[in-house]
Amino acid sequence: MKVTKDLRALESNELQKRLEEFKKELLKLNVQVSTGGSAANPGKLKQTKKNIARVLTLVQEKEAQTAKQ
Repeated sequence: MKVTKDLRALESNELQKRLEEFKKELLKLNVQVSTGGSAANPGKLKQTKKNIARVLTLVQEKEAQTAKQ
């Protein structure tokens, strides 16, 4: 998947920045849904959650690699 390849190329501090961006986006989408409005793109909520999980997985992998070395 292209998103995962792009994320793997990033350094750990850049991954943290992307994680914060995804979390802010998720918060914004949750507010839209909770206030009764419909999200412009309903699949965006699910995709954002998956992206957060991808970033967290990559952060854990990088931490495990540095711990082995």
